[in-house]
Amino acid sequence: MLDMNWIRENEELVRNTVIWKKVDFPLDELLECDDKRRSLLRETEQHRAERNALTKEVEQRLRQGDTAAGERAKEQVREINRLLGTLEAALTAAEQRCSDLLLLAPNPVSADTPIGADDSENVELRQHGNPPEFSFTPRDHVELGELHDIIDIPRGVKAGGSRSYVLKGNGLLLHLAVQRLALDVLAERGFTAMDVPVIVRPEALERTGFFPGGKDQTYELGGDNRWLAGTSEVSLVSLYSDEIVDLGEPMRLAGMSTCFRREVGSAGRDVRGLYRVHQFSKIEQVVLCKNDPDTSERMLQEILANAEHILQLLELPYRVVAVCSGDMALKTHKQYDIETWMPSRGAYGETHSASNLHDFQARRSGIRYRDEDGRLKYCHTLNNTAVATPRILIPLLENHQQEDGSVYIPAALRPYLGGKQYLNR
Repeated sequence: MLDMNWIRENEELVRNTVIWKKVDFPLDELLECDDKRRSLLRETEQHRAERNALTKEVEQRLRQGDTAAGERAKEQVREINRLLGTLEAALTAAEQRCSDLLLLAPNPVSADTPIGADDSENVELRQHGNPPEFSFTPRDHVELGELHDIIDIPRGVKAGGSRSYVLKGNGLLLHLAVQRLALDVLAERGFTAMDVPVIVRPEALERTGFFPGGKDQTYELGGDNRWLAGTSEVSLVSLYSDEIVDLGEPMRLAGMSTCFRREVGSAGRDVRGLYRVHQFSKIEQVVLCKNDPDTSERMLQEILANAEHILQLLELPYRVVAVCSGDMALKTHKQYDIETWMPSRGAYGETHSASNLHDFQARRSGIRYRDEDGRLKYCHTLNNTAVATPRILIPLLENHQQEDGSVYIPAALRPYLGGKQYLNR
């Protein structure tokens, strides 16, 4: 959420942001609504002051024995109260409408964010490693999964419908191994691991910027007014809502959770395999830090480096891209994606997304801290995937496959797999 005064002072930037992010935000309606709210507030306060003065006058007249004057003043108080009833109802409605509209306001992008329409205009910053050159016809991850009897998509669909799957045997162990590796890396880097709720209140999704715009991507639990979170970021940030936190050092959190997404609008896209599924698991990095752009930029680079380190331990080729304005969410100020090479796609596919939100989430969530002078400020929040699986199994299986069908296991994963060096048929 943006501050209303800030929006008025930066109206041109907000208008540009609406264009750059391609969002539907009625700025003019918000400005008009806020004008109305301010006018109603002034009028209400004036009448309240007048009523308070008259109430004192009533008391004074009655003490002086001037009953007639006291009764006249009482009638004036009653008239003002009737008027205030109407004004206060209108003020409450205007305040609610302003609040509803503010939830739709997009977070401005950073000065170094590329301006573009969609993901085709994201800007590659660097590559690490080289895509493998096979001397044989490589299998995709579905074929490899069937070959090793570790992935069963038909039975997953039988139980859960489209975009469902089953991981079994070494497939499940590999799925758990990459999560354990990520948790251990983050623990070494000062992150507190947390297992958090995946069934959340709608307020948690609203406070973190996923609602109201993302309801079509979120599963609702009918009758309970609860929703299934698409990332542990929702819970991790919401844990501290309406609190004053200690940010002597940035708060580094690592959430482990199952995640759920409806994937509305993806019909016909990535229908084969594990790339775009409804249920997956993720280790998510979330950081709360001081309201200082230099500090949050440093933390953005830190959580990005953590994800890159995990990919390097997995011995996977990847690239880092700066996400353009038209490919960013409403809540995001600056974003990097990491795309890992997937031989079956003949291209890089997104596996990580690192975002700096400045105080957008904290303002909505009421998360504050005291600065060096004791003043309360909204903190900055950031998030980034450490690893998301089963998607990461796509490049892991496909890049490390051997001609005989076996799959090389990176050294960093072997301790979690009983020292196994290869998946063999």
